[in-house]
Amino acid sequence: GLVLGAYSGEKDDGAAQLTSAGDAFDRLVSGKLRALLSLCGPPLKKGKTRIFHGLHQDFPSVAVVGLGKKNAGINEQENWNEGKENIRTAVAVGCRQIQDLEIPCVEVDPCGDAQAAAEGAVLGLHEYNELKQKKKPVVTPQLHGSAESGAWQKGVIYAEGQNLARYLMEAPANYITPIKFAEHIEQKLRSFSNVKVHIRQESWITTQEMGAFLSVAKGSAEPPIFLEIHYLGSPNTNDSPLVFVGKGVTFDSGGISLKPSSGMDAMRADMGGAATVCSAIVTAAALNLPLNIIGLAPLCENMPSGKANKPGDVVRAKNGKTIQVDNTDAEGRLLLADALCYAHSFNAKAIVNAATLTGAMDVALGSAATGVFTNSSWLWTHLYEASILTGDRVWRMPLFEHYTKQVTDCPLADVSNIGKYSRAGGACTAAAFLKEFVTASHWAHLDIAGVMSNKDEVPYLRKGMAGRPTRTLVEFAARLSQDIHN
Repeated sequence: GLVLGAYSGEKDDGAAQLTSAGDAFDRLVSGKLRALLSLCGPPLKKGKTRIFHGLHQDFPSVAVVGLGKKNAGINEQENWNEGKENIRTAVAVGCRQIQDLEIPCVEVDPCGDAQAAAEGAVLGLHEYNELKQKKKPVVTPQLHGSAESGAWQKGVIYAEGQNLARYLMEAPANYITPIKFAEHIEQKLRSFSNVKVHIRQESWITTQEMGAFLSVAKGSAEPPIFLEIHYLGSPNTNDSPLVFVGKGVTFDSGGISLKPSSGMDAMRADMGGAATVCSAIVTAAALNLPLNIIGLAPLCENMPSGKANKPGDVVRAKNGKTIQVDNTDAEGRLLLADALCYAHSFNAKAIVNAATLTGAMDVALGSAATGVFTNSSWLWTHLYEASILTGDRVWRMPLFEHYTKQVTDCPLADVSNIGKYSRAGGACTAAAFLKEFVTASHWAHLDIAGVMSNKDEVPYLRKGMAGRPTRTLVEFAARLSQDIHN
């Protein structure tokens, strides 16, 4: 199969504006492609496709996809590069058309941006069907032509990173337990000589005095794991690292503060923070990014049992602060509190944590963007600029003292794990809670609860767990490495 791009015509004559690859193919078939497109009625709309058969023996099926306006660039209103997003969407649609025809291989027009085209193809074709007997045919996308092979390969690596996060988040919780999560990431990193993976057991967690993390884990029969990854990509291995921290609750029942049963199955993806940051490190290693990255993922289940946290219990975090657990379903921040304390032992250039932390974040932004709470405008600028390129957007949220007072005004302990005004500003009080365990001057908390899954909002992702914002984290790390070396 072959996927070719066509732009929306500037004129009203209906003539298709093909990409350079489309023009070359049209010449190869003596103008038949253009002729067929003009017979099909009005020009192709953005993201729509037309499929033709029998035009050329090498490509029995050709999908022509609408790319929108030719010179679409950064859209200030939308906070993304519209041209790149159009390419990702169009290519994904075209590749799925080829897949529906059960054609095992598809060549993809780079459409002027081979990285975006590769991302669209590889993200658009991904589907979790590991446990089904009936599977969709596997389609291998390849670059059409060879002019942009480097950019294409980079796009494939970016997309495969996000697909790894999607795989981990989508898999059932009895398949991705804390230890199986850690082993899966270790296996992905085995071939890299500059990566060390430490799978820390419960005894190590105890010696580290991570009382908040252990208090969540004790409710489950599954033992907790603290996954620690060291990627030494910088020419100077002593350079200060970027530290990624990810919430790794492999299943979240809510604990004693039990969640409603409707939709609880989706809580297999409550380790989305760990999945995205670990996948970002796998991607950084594949790209050989020239910086040091440390990944930290506290992994456990949050279950109701005779050993589980009870509302009103007080636990002690690694830095000595006591925490009143007023809601056992606000458990992610307990894991992160200890992991963030530990993150400070690495003299980090910056600390970035990601977590499916609050339903309130989903209410605030939906699936449009990841909410970012940060004490560093320098860090925010890098994250924001990265997200414009990837199309996986971020939006800055407030980290006001106003919210800190709501978690530190606590009857039994130094801090409560929920704000005293209950649901009001829930994502903001959760961020304020985390800030109590941070002394680093460059820290960002990404609340990814709203972008955890995809229904149909991102057209180049199928329905299911989204693996967002893995590509933004990778692009951010790439920009940070440039910033360090400049």
